[in-house]
Amino acid sequence: MVVRDDARRVSSTWLLAGLVVAGVLAQGLLAEAVAGSVRARAAFTVFAGIFVQAVPFLVLGVVLSGLVAAFVSPRVLGKILPRNETAAIGVAGLAGAAVPGCECGVVPVARRLTDQGAPGAVALAFMLSAPAINPMVLIATAVAFPGEPGMVAARFAGSLATALLMGLLWSRLGQPGWMTPAPAHPHHTAGRTRWETFTEAARHDLVQAAAFLVVGAAAAALLHVAVPPDWYAHLAGQLALAVLVLAVLAVLLALCSEADAFVAASMSALPLLPRLVFLVVGPAVDVKLFAMQAGTFGRAFAIRFAPLTFAVAVVCGTVAGLVFLGGAR
Repeated sequence: MVVRDDARRVSSTWLLAGLVVAGVLAQGLLAEAVAGSVRARAAFTVFAGIFVQAVPFLVLGVVLSGLVAAFVSPRVLGKILPRNETAAIGVAGLAGAAVPGCECGVVPVARRLTDQGAPGAVALAFMLSAPAINPMVLIATAVAFPGEPGMVAARFAGSLATALLMGLLWSRLGQPGWMTPAPAHPHHTAGRTRWETFTEAARHDLVQAAAFLVVGAAAAALLHVAVPPDWYAHLAGQLALAVLVLAVLAVLLALCSEADAFVAASMSALPLLPRLVFLVVGPAVDVKLFAMQAGTFGRAFAIRFAPLTFAVAVVCGTVAGLVFLGGAR
């Protein structure tokens, strides 16, 4: 009897379930290990606080993302796009507000848009706006920063400006040869029912987003206990340096946009402006997105698009912060 490779592979869902069960069974040992160290208790408190706050938004976000994958075709967006490319970029950027989901799930949607005839600049504007300005992300930002409505407005404005400006720049500077042609094989959802498409999209987004949330929460906890407080004080006094450091940190941490606000909120020793730039840069460009974009659109595209997006996102986030947050607050 021949055993298929798929049958022998352990899926990411089972791996996540196994880790959860192992954590529950080992909770006594973990509690004893944490109780013996003040720093470990502080780190665990930060980690748990970020994770517990973010999970409801993450779960709701992936459910909505699954519904979009199952019931909303890229053809819907294609039908409402104006023929004028500049106007179409504006419409696609604003349409991102209606499509919840993490940035990982939007990359293949952008690919399908280009496959169906949408200009590359239009698809890219949609790809950048959807994970950054959708309602779930903005609500999560409002919850993570209570009493700071300017953070929500600044994140929306900075992220939308990044998407629109990158679309306009790519329409002027981008070359068709920089994007690889569409693959010859049919779309992976062909032959699936809507329920199968929904469950697969939601499962994929949940496992991937949860993994990055754990990494981000762990990194925030580590920064909380490992970095001396005077370092934060020094960084807070050097605003330009703080903006650059957090922009690079957003690229390296590669958090899901539905949970990154809680990580940013945990960096309370820093001013709001660099934390805003962290939130604008993350959904636009990070290490996982670079890999996905290289695999989807080609390496020639990624090595041109990612650095330009990083620079534009830093500028747009900084300007939005100066406008909505009153400067260096």
